[in-house]
Amino acid sequence: MIKRVVNSIIVVLFFHAIVIAQTPRLDSLKLALKNAKQDTSRCTILNALLEAEDNDAILPDYIEQLKQLTEKNISANSEPKKFYLKYFAVTLFRTGSLALEKNNIPVALNYYRRSLKIQEEIGDKKGMAASLNDIGGVYGLQGDIPKTLDYYHRSLKISEEIRFKEGISSGLNNIGIIYYGQGDSQKALDYFYKCLKIQKEVGNKKGMAGSLNNIGTIYKDQGEISKSLDCYQQSYTIREEIGDKIGLAESLHNIGGAYDVQGDKSKALEYRFKSLKIREELGDKRGMVYSLNSIANLTLKKGQTKEALVFANRAMEIAKELGFPEQIKKSAKTLKLIFQKQNKYKEAFEMYALEIKMGDSINNRETQKAAVKKQMQYEYEKKELETKAEQDKKDAIAKEELKQKETERNYFIVGFGLVLVLALFILRGYKQKQKANAIILQQKHLVDEKQKEILDSIHYAKRIQTALMPTEKYIDKGLSNLKKG
Repeated sequence: MIKRVVNSIIVVLFFHAIVIAQTPRLDSLKLALKNAKQDTSRCTILNALLEAEDNDAILPDYIEQLKQLTEKNISANSEPKKFYLKYFAVTLFRTGSLALEKNNIPVALNYYRRSLKIQEEIGDKKGMAASLNDIGGVYGLQGDIPKTLDYYHRSLKISEEIRFKEGISSGLNNIGIIYYGQGDSQKALDYFYKCLKIQKEVGNKKGMAGSLNNIGTIYKDQGEISKSLDCYQQSYTIREEIGDKIGLAESLHNIGGAYDVQGDKSKALEYRFKSLKIREELGDKRGMVYSLNSIANLTLKKGQTKEALVFANRAMEIAKELGFPEQIKKSAKTLKLIFQKQNKYKEAFEMYALEIKMGDSINNRETQKAAVKKQMQYEYEKKELETKAEQDKKDAIAKEELKQKETERNYFIVGFGLVLVLALFILRGYKQKQKANAIILQQKHLVDEKQKEILDSIHYAKRIQTALMPTEKYIDKGLSNLKKG
């Protein structure tokens, strides 16, 4: 059985709170902005300044400069139009983030939605993932779990589609928070570890600190205090290194909670007061509610009922001002315990009723079913996509193999054709040679026959001539007779 610890702080990862200011980089960016000649360059540099700067007092000036540049170029229909629309959406997103910091939820949602609309029109998927994530975070603060989970899943789906690791890590973290709120700490822990792995891969120290903080809180709930303190201390060290004051307050608060579970109330109060001091300096009202409630609970355990009531009343006042059900619920529970100690049963019952009401709006069976159903749908869709991707890969390989075979077949056909043509040429030449040889042979026979006929004629003539001519003896005899006569 998991023991739920009061006032544990789980860190929601909003996209506007990922980068910590780095003075050398800020100085170089400011110099680059001063020397930039083109509006496209100015927009890019101003966006980089918004990502690098964590001083809320300076951010509005950068946002306004970027807004004026983009609006001017959009009105003039300047090219590239999509570029200026993208950065105009950034100004809307950043304005929403500032409104959220001031707990102005309606204004924040309005700007986030306007930003999302433009991002959808121009196909800016990274921007869409960021806007969907932060809209989900706002609904989470309001206790609307189905909407929160829906927006987180949509953001995560896009981030995975485009392999946007920062978006994937934020999505995994924030879905883990939903499961934590629904009481499924083991599933939450799985998501937080997946998130931490990606944060380490991309070198996002602030994200790493947030994930370690969340993992530490799960271990604390499970009673593994040594593991919990180790995670909290790692988170604190990173936050101190990067100068994340809001994060430091969270780590101090949670370290105090771990000591509370161990039974060391003095150390627990020491860390909680340190956390409250930082939050008061920063004007972090949400954090102040957590700190004040935890201090009220600790002082109540020490028997200091009046002091506890002061802290609890202050926490409830701020919680109602913010209008967040989770914080009102925590404050109501603390006040209920104090009124019970004071035997003020009517007031205690009123706080109990408020606690139940706020709890029902956050964590009822219907929303839990919606969360599980959404997760199953997401996992099924993801499995389908993975199966399709695997099949597409197989099809591509098969297609490539078929293409290779077709190429080999074509080469064979061409080669065979060439061999056949060559063979035909050779055969034709051979036949022509045979025909020529036959003609030559025939002509030779004719010549031989003519030659024989000629020779036979000569021989025949010679025989006739020989037969007609008198012999030498006969001639001699004739001559002798003539001489005598």
